[in-house]
Amino acid sequence: MTDSLLMPSIADAYRGGMRQLAAGVCLITSADLQQSGGMIASAVTSVSAEPPTLLVCVNRNASMFELIQRSGHFCVNVLSADALGLVDIFSNAARRAERFATGEWLQDDLGSPIAADALVAFSCKLVNTVDWHTHAIFLGEVTNVVHPNSDARPMVYHDRAFHQLSAL
Repeated sequence: MTDSLLMPSIADAYRGGMRQLAAGVCLITSADLQQSGGMIASAVTSVSAEPPTLLVCVNRNASMFELIQRSGHFCVNVLSADALGLVDIFSNAARRAERFATGEWLQDDLGSPIAADALVAFSCKLVNTVDWHTHAIFLGEVTNVVHPNSDARPMVYHDRAFHQLSAL
């Protein structure tokens, strides 16, 4: 056998490497007149402070892709370590009917749901969409920031598991 047959593909090596990049866990929500929706994401990044802008990456096969495009807005809810139940519900398509029936929910000025136990929630108006193969990169200008539960510890995703932070 050649060495190339024993080596993982670059895609497999990439996925394995990205599992080592610890990231905050966010619940991306949106709503229009037809539906409310949400998805768990760790692909959320600050783009700029002037104007305040975030980006989220969404698979084009996800129901949130069309919902964000239709509504023109989304909310990035940064989850606390206590919100593992929301992660389970919003990660499981079979539990879709339970999503907004569990926990307390607020609504931002644009109509997106805000998890009442989020550390912070960024309301965003969709300003640009960049297509990149299987995903869309949604750029959202932040229109409001609320801190429903800022005293809690953040949830972190690393190596296929959820963690909470502690001081070094």
